[in-house]
Amino acid sequence: MALLTEFIGVFIATLRDVLPIAGILFGFQLFVIRKPIPNLANVLLGFFLVLLGLTFFLLGLQEALFPIGRLMAEQLTAMSDTGVGFLWVYLFAFAIGAATTIAEPSLIAVAIKAQQVSGGAIGVWGLRISVALGVAVGITLGAWRIVTGYPIHWFIIVGYIIVVIQTFLAPRTIVPLAYDSGGVTTSTVTVPLVAALGLGLAEHIPGRSPLIDGFGLIAFASLFPIMSVMAYAQLAAWTAARQARHNIEADEFEGTANLTTDSATKE
Repeated sequence: MALLTEFIGVFIATLRDVLPIAGILFGFQLFVIRKPIPNLANVLLGFFLVLLGLTFFLLGLQEALFPIGRLMAEQLTAMSDTGVGFLWVYLFAFAIGAATTIAEPSLIAVAIKAQQVSGGAIGVWGLRISVALGVAVGITLGAWRIVTGYPIHWFIIVGYIIVVIQTFLAPRTIVPLAYDSGGVTTSTVTVPLVAALGLGLAEHIPGRSPLIDGFGLIAFASLFPIMSVMAYAQLAAWTAARQARHNIEADEFEGTANLTTDSATKE
């Protein structure tokens, strides 16, 4: 009964949040474009399904993802007294960052579109893995920052300096995609667990403030995929250039060998 009451409350709150969006869409369609809404019944059904899906999603966050994220942080922090320090915290941060990013629907959609637009030059799995590694490293570094208590702004400043440098060195075709990759990673799957992990760590490590130290992991999860995707593109470009030079050298060597053979035959 309590769960049903909570569901109704979340549904009403979601309806209140979605109504302005529906009002803007319908208002522009009717009063600016001045055309009737095609397939109105399907559109209304779709909005109802969106409301229902968002309600279930938000309820799931409250009942499962946020609590389990904080519980994992509490249990892993308690294990730091066993002689391994916070090693399990860092391993969990790396693993959860990579796993949630691989499963992120928005990243999958962007990777598929990137492959289609690039004609297969950008692989779906290559992009997903490079982004996942960036998120994993970023969240691990962010967890280390919470444990040590270092100020977050130095990490972010240095990170964006590196991004600016990479922007001038990476292939131009990959730069916009790399910047977008930083945004699509912080979506429905990644954010709840990462936020809960950060808050849980800050709550259970002595001397840390949940408000000051608990937030910021999502910034790391947005920043490091930009760096990893551009690094992936730079590595791919360097490998391709090296292979091209190898092929040219092989062709030149073969051509020289053929000339030597022809000269020897004539003599």
